[in-house]
Amino acid sequence: MVKQISVHDLKLLLNKGEPLELWDVRTEAERNIACIGSAKHLDHEAVDHIEDLDRDTPLVFVCHHGVRSQSAAQHFFALGFTNVCNVIGGIEAWSLHVDPAVPRY
Repeated sequence: MVKQISVHDLKLLLNKGEPLELWDVRTEAERNIACIGSAKHLDHEAVDHIEDLDRDTPLVFVCHHGVRSQSAAQHFFALGFTNVCNVIGGIEAWSLHVDPAVPRY
């Protein structure tokens, strides 16, 4: 099952330096408006990279509100990844509750 995590939980994981793969499923145009610094863009090359990872690699997906990232998370969970998370509320929640310097759109 895909685990749902809050933006506060994600911030704690990042602050602790937990090993994880943070993927942003939004478009490049959206990422140019606002992004979480360490998040990588989920493009076709990224999908190939993820598919080559160990199936227990922690994967965390984020989008604008949490819908597209949930779909991406479910995709990789279906491929056998066992530690897959979706960020509830996406970058919108990140901006509202963690880092107000990140623009809302």
